[in-house]
Amino acid sequence: MAMQVNVTPSWRKSLPIDIRRRLGLIDGGPLLVEETQDGIVLRTVSQAVTRAQAISRALLEGKPDTSGDAFIAESRQWQE
Repeated sequence: MAMQVNVTPSWRKSLPIDIRRRLGLIDGGPLLVEETQDGIVLRTVSQAVTRAQAISRALLEGKPDTSGDAFIAESRQWQE
């Protein structure tokens, strides 16, 4: 679902209440901002952790060497 929101002259932005409710941000809270080729992605910390865990599982699936060094080397391929 796409919706238009406005940024104030002081660069503040508020999210619609229905989105804040679904994300558990009623009283405010941190969001991670990621700039992508397609635009800006906002994620809650919980969503970012879940995404990182999924990427980690995909990288490590079926691999016998799960050392930190092997993981870092493999993850660099995802960034390219």
